[in-house]
Amino acid sequence: MKVLVTGGAGFIGSHVVDRIVEEGHEVVVVDDLSAGVESRLNPNAKFYNMDIRSPELAEVFEAEKPQVVDHHAAQTKVIRSVREPMYDCWVNMEGSINLIHLSYRYGVEKFIYSSTGGAMYGEPEYLPVDEVHPINPLSPYGASKHSVEHYIFMYGVNYGLKYAILRYPNIYGPRQDPYGEAGVVAIFTQKMLKGKRPNIFGDGTATRDYVYVGDVVNANILALENADKLICNLGSCRETSVNRIFQLIKSETGFKLEPIYTPKRVGEVQRIYLTNERAKAELGWHPAVSIQEGIKKTVEYYRGNL
Repeated sequence: MKVLVTGGAGFIGSHVVDRIVEEGHEVVVVDDLSAGVESRLNPNAKFYNMDIRSPELAEVFEAEKPQVVDHHAAQTKVIRSVREPMYDCWVNMEGSINLIHLSYRYGVEKFIYSSTGGAMYGEPEYLPVDEVHPINPLSPYGASKHSVEHYIFMYGVNYGLKYAILRYPNIYGPRQDPYGEAGVVAIFTQKMLKGKRPNIFGDGTATRDYVYVGDVVNANILALENADKLICNLGSCRETSVNRIFQLIKSETGFKLEPIYTPKRVGEVQRIYLTNERAKAELGWHPAVSIQEGIKKTVEYYRGNL
């Protein structure tokens, strides 16, 4: 099987590429390296340095004829989307629509889309959040990622494009950018390992659903052959506060200081965590790595990579 992975030099995408290669499939990576890192590229994958909005993407489909597209390329920062909503729209919507249309045009058999469960639903009306929960995003990022789901659905209905839409919670683990504005586990870890006090926005009681990157990779592998017309959360079905994340990393790193509390940021929800019953039923998936084990693995990685 030939799989085209967008964002294949990025945090999650590079892990997905590595695993697909391990499974014996042929992999083509499209990444413009705006957020991805060239050193993460799997040497057994064919690489195109290209923006997913580019008209030249058609040439990649023409030359490679992928059977599956696994779409991870995105503008992923909630706060940047609030600051630059048009840029967020251009990348996440225009780029994705270009990719979906080319998938239809060149006979792709399945389209796997990394959507968001953490930013799409807004402030929850009930917990845990399932797939039928009302969708009321508080940020342009949540709105743009969800809008793409409608295009995938339309191409499925009108043209028979098979698809799996995987709604991610907060993913963490090795290779996540510790210097950006998203990815609290990576950011806290690198600061504490350097003896610096991390910032907590708000009072630290905000909760998220944290899932280790390896578990998300497993879901993508299962979706390669085992799903069609699937929309599912990849939740742990557990909420963890930012204060709890700080304490876990503090314990693992031996950090002695306390965090700096600063005002809450616009566009972020206070509490959310996701169900995983549909993923269990349709994919046979469940998260296997606990938050304690995942943070231990993450800290071990950053000890040798900062």
